[in-house]
Amino acid sequence: MPRTSVVIIGAGIVGCSLAAELTARGWSDVTVLEQGESPMPGGSTSHAPGLVFRTNPSRTMSRLAIRTVETLTALGAFDAVGGLEVATTPERLADLRRKAGLAASWGIRAEVVGPGRCAELWPPLDRDRVLGGLHTPDDGIAHAVEAARRQRERALARGARFLDRHTVTGVERASSPGGAGPPHHGTRDRVTAVVTDRGVFPAERVVSAAGFWGPVIGAMAGVTVPLLPLAHQYATTTPLPRPPRPGLPVLRHQDRDLYARQHGDRIGIGSYAHRVLPVDPRSLPSYDDAPVMPSSLAFTAEDYAASWDDAVRLLPALAEVEIADGFNGVFSFTPDGFPLLGEAPELDGFWLAEALWVTHAAGAARAVAQWMTDGRADLDLHECDIARFEEAQRSPGYIAERGARAFTEVYDVIHPLQPPGRPRPLRVSPFHVRQCELGAHFLEGGAWERPQWYEANAGLLAGGPVTGGGAERRDAWAARHWSPIVGAEARATRERVALYDMTPLRRVAVSGPGSLAFLQGVTSNQLAKPVGSVTYALLLDHGGGIRSDVTVTRLGEERFQLGVNAPSDVHWLLGRAPGTVRVVDITSGTCGIGVWGPLARDLVQPLTQDDFSHHSFRYFTARRAHIGAVPVTALRLSYVGELGWELYTTADLGLRLWDTLWAAGRPLGLIAAGRGAFASLRLEKGYRAWGQDMTTEDSPYEAGLGFAVRLGKGEFTGRDALDPGSVSRSLTCLTLDDPSAVVLGKEPVYVGGTVAGHVTSAAYGYTIGRCVVYAWLPPLAPGTPVQVEWFGEKVAATVAVEPLVDPAMDRIRR
Repeated sequence: MPRTSVVIIGAGIVGCSLAAELTARGWSDVTVLEQGESPMPGGSTSHAPGLVFRTNPSRTMSRLAIRTVETLTALGAFDAVGGLEVATTPERLADLRRKAGLAASWGIRAEVVGPGRCAELWPPLDRDRVLGGLHTPDDGIAHAVEAARRQRERALARGARFLDRHTVTGVERASSPGGAGPPHHGTRDRVTAVVTDRGVFPAERVVSAAGFWGPVIGAMAGVTVPLLPLAHQYATTTPLPRPPRPGLPVLRHQDRDLYARQHGDRIGIGSYAHRVLPVDPRSLPSYDDAPVMPSSLAFTAEDYAASWDDAVRLLPALAEVEIADGFNGVFSFTPDGFPLLGEAPELDGFWLAEALWVTHAAGAARAVAQWMTDGRADLDLHECDIARFEEAQRSPGYIAERGARAFTEVYDVIHPLQPPGRPRPLRVSPFHVRQCELGAHFLEGGAWERPQWYEANAGLLAGGPVTGGGAERRDAWAARHWSPIVGAEARATRERVALYDMTPLRRVAVSGPGSLAFLQGVTSNQLAKPVGSVTYALLLDHGGGIRSDVTVTRLGEERFQLGVNAPSDVHWLLGRAPGTVRVVDITSGTCGIGVWGPLARDLVQPLTQDDFSHHSFRYFTARRAHIGAVPVTALRLSYVGELGWELYTTADLGLRLWDTLWAAGRPLGLIAAGRGAFASLRLEKGYRAWGQDMTTEDSPYEAGLGFAVRLGKGEFTGRDALDPGSVSRSLTCLTLDDPSAVVLGKEPVYVGGTVAGHVTSAAYGYTIGRCVVYAWLPPLAPGTPVQVEWFGEKVAATVAVEPLVDPAMDRIRR
């Protein structure tokens, strides 16, 4: 059996579950350190109300919750009493219908029910205040302390050791060229030991599962843990004079930020309606000094008063009782609401399993254990990967603002395109001032301000219908963060020429002796091509799953520019580059413009002395050139299916590049276009978006990207796991039959009346005049009828042959 030494900091449900999972995989040298005393060590596990609602807009989070329920059920630590979410407003009822669709997509039983059924499920309810509800019969209550105890017993039986009353005081590190992990660029620090008040514990790997103490542990290791501890109120009533029957479902009254669960003849009620109550974990009392436990703070009744009144209005029987006891319990919140999992970018061997509530704890522990032992999890974890954050998103101010927002929005109805609030704007391209002048409607991605459309283009709507025969009709939900201008911008791109801000696309420079060999070994496609070549390739994990897609531009014999998707891609590349190869993220110091449309060459060629003709400057090639006075790296690529180039330059020259193109393009009808048009055009062309359409759970052949794999080029990561003949599901193009219908993504898809898959991306196709949908489905022949569920209604769709626009590539290659 392997003797890899692992120290886990924290013996709550996450730490205990992780110890059980690692030892089950043969890692017997596992030590769990806890500052408190089991089975109630004093963290969030010790007071967690235990509500488990599995349905989440994130497929990954739902699956982590499903696995948690499976594990806790096997442990005898879960009561499947069901869940009931009630709506007291039309908006909430509509959202529950949408949530029922999400449940169907992720394989969770759920049913939208009327007020009468709500009252049957929860007799204390005032049915006259309820418009309906969502019943999820397999949700329920997790007994967190009991689950942790039983996971601890499993781990102990397999050789792990648990040491209570050990307060961590430091994390030791040493310079290492990689140690037990993968090779790294240059020399990096690696974790070597955990220091406590009762001794030093050497370790090859350390996992912080310390909950809201995570930032404290991280600081000891020199690692930023973007987590904000906040207090959350929970109170229990005195006994009800007429106790309800046992086994009531867990109740959510999200219109008032409340939830409730049964405690025998009492009711426990939690509230997110109170003011934000941040907690400095360094100021909390020790385990011995805490009146109850470190995570259980004094109840502030004045913060709870309004919530109690709301609870009584929904549950009139509460008027006959009062609050018996309450507390302000400390929980963890992150800037984007997702957990913090994976190896820290700053320190090799230092792992995080943080910001996990009981709902996802056991499932996440299994995923992290797989990741540590096998090098990959069987679930896509990119939303949870600690390496997902930009540097600007790791500042204390950002963490505090966004963490507080995550608390206040726990029960809000959040549109999938809804941008977060402060601090904005944070990251802006050099073109931002011009975009503001054009009336850009900004959304946000990766902390970048990203125009969705421009009000300056409203005049284009006077040109008549913007579609190829259809006219989309959007309800209130689909119309959020959308404008008919989106269609006008898509049409202008197809007919004339448009500028797209490509600055947020992450760019990485790879250079030095061995760069080609390195990139050949980590990408799926053949890169041994002449200087000036551009190649679309995939970064695969060892299981053959798609961890990212990239464009690789060969600028010199051993010099490359990569377009990648996320900070985690940079971390992954850095972790595998040999010492002779430099991997540098150049995004912030550069900027880019996509110049696309049939008149793109008419715009660009007069501005340069270089030959931009099709014969001289072929598709998927690159060169250094000048646009006016601005030196650029020009890539002949098109993500929208039209002739054009991506033009990159340094940030200081960005505004000059925009102005040069803008002045020359006005006689051609040039416009600036936003992400709304971009999404529409790329789906009409069948181009995939990593993180939406494909992830580590999908193979290139299932995703329709087999063309980006060259098995014969030699060894590369994931090659041995690929099987071109093994395709049991595929990313499938659909079009909605009704030209006016629209869906947005994540909806369930029915084949023959049964849920067979889910939507990944969707957008209205203004060229073809109907909504374009991509979905994971079993292999289906073109023309097969299917249905997509939209807020409880079945919308007819048909499997289509892709790409829908310009399959011969005539528009791009001219």
